[in-house]
Amino acid sequence: MAIMSGNLPNTDDVLLQVPDVRCLRSAAETDHPPRILLLYGSNRECSYSRLLTLEAERLLRYFGAETHVFHPTGLPLPDDAPVTHPKVVELQGLVEWSEGQVWCSPERHGAMTGVFKSQVDWIPLHSGAIRPTQGKTLALMQVCGGSQSFNAVNQMRILGRWMRMLTIPNQSSVPKAFLEFDEGGRMKPSAYYDRVVDVMEELMKFTLLTRGNSDYLVDRYSERKESAEELSRRVNQRNI
Repeated sequence: MAIMSGNLPNTDDVLLQVPDVRCLRSAAETDHPPRILLLYGSNRECSYSRLLTLEAERLLRYFGAETHVFHPTGLPLPDDAPVTHPKVVELQGLVEWSEGQVWCSPERHGAMTGVFKSQVDWIPLHSGAIRPTQGKTLALMQVCGGSQSFNAVNQMRILGRWMRMLTIPNQSSVPKAFLEFDEGGRMKPSAYYDRVVDVMEELMKFTLLTRGNSDYLVDRYSERKESAEELSRRVNQRNI
């Protein structure tokens, strides 16, 4: 029987852990470059979300990250193909590989695009006993065809929280994106470009800070309690 604290009668002292800085690993203990996956939300030939994503990738590589951009062309609709589909296998493998992610979507009808949401919907909620996105860092960006808005990044922030990701505070929204890129597909100098630099710099810092510690950071009392109860039922079952 668990021993209960006098001040916290509804908790289990065996499972209630005081956060301890000694449980956090130093960034120096992880010797490989931060692994960042970048997703974007348009299959158009001239896709400004793709161009912005590629601009972000250049910055991340400069900052020392190992990067992969997933190109969604050919990805089937969720539940419209088996999980063995090559594009699904590629996407899920990259999600497992990554330590941080960048999500970039156009705003369409006041929301993220279906192309982008389909990619997230192919990510399983659980892989074994945990969510494959749990504890990974996340940066958010959007492109707008007209005036600046934040509907897509706000939606993706909710989605990132649902996927139990560590979503960084900063974000980028680029209005009238068709004016912000030159003929070679490179983003022009502007305050909007500077914000993209800020976001990628912040993502790298948060990834360096949290990777290697994500299991500890997202370890939860309620889940430890549930696991202990399941173990007790299994060990004490009368019929095997």
